[in-house]
Amino acid sequence: MQNCIFCKILNRELKGEFVYEDDDIACIKDIHPQAPTHLLLIPKKHIPTILDIKEEDEKLIGKMILKAGEIAQQYNISKNGFRLVFNCNKDAGQTVYHIHLHLIGGRKFNWPPG
Repeated sequence: MQNCIFCKILNRELKGEFVYEDDDIACIKDIHPQAPTHLLLIPKKHIPTILDIKEEDEKLIGKMILKAGEIAQQYNISKNGFRLVFNCNKDAGQTVYHIHLHLIGGRKFNWPPG
């Protein structure tokens, strides 16, 4: 996608602080962290919203979640807990229309969120 900030980061047209990358996904540090650990897992395939995920993307989305758990362990936030969040559309707080999974931890979270 031409004007997608995440596509530009993935293509190294814009700077991003990468903590993980493979052929399918990348993980970068969030530039506006909401917790001591706030990372974004981004698929290299441009998918605008959760509603645009197709059946063929099932393995990709599962890989993102599995990798989030591995990274949570590497960042030592798995024992006390962490949060995984997909935002979908404006009212849910989605500002970049390229799906991304927030991996947030390192502090106590309240429920309900927001």
